[in-house]
Amino acid sequence: MTDLLDRAFQHASALPPQQQDAIAAWILAEMEDDARWDESFAKKPSVLAMLADEARAEHAAGQTRPLITISY
Repeated sequence: MTDLLDRAFQHASALPPQQQDAIAAWILAEMEDDARWDESFAKKPSVLAMLADEARAEHAAGQTRPLITISY
C-alpha cells in the first residue's frame, strides 16, 4: 500500500461507521467502473484510439481545462 493510500485509510478510519461505509462503497463502485471501461476498450481498442485522438485535438485547440490540481 502506498503512503498516500495508507494516510487516507487512517483518516477514514476515524470517521463514523456510516461515513466509512459510504467511502468504501464509492471506492468499490469506482474500481468496478474502471474494470468495465478496461473490458470495453480491450474489446474495441480502436474506440479508445479514436477518443484519444479527439481529446488531443480538443486540447491542441485550447478547448480543455484541468479537472483538478493535486498537491501532496
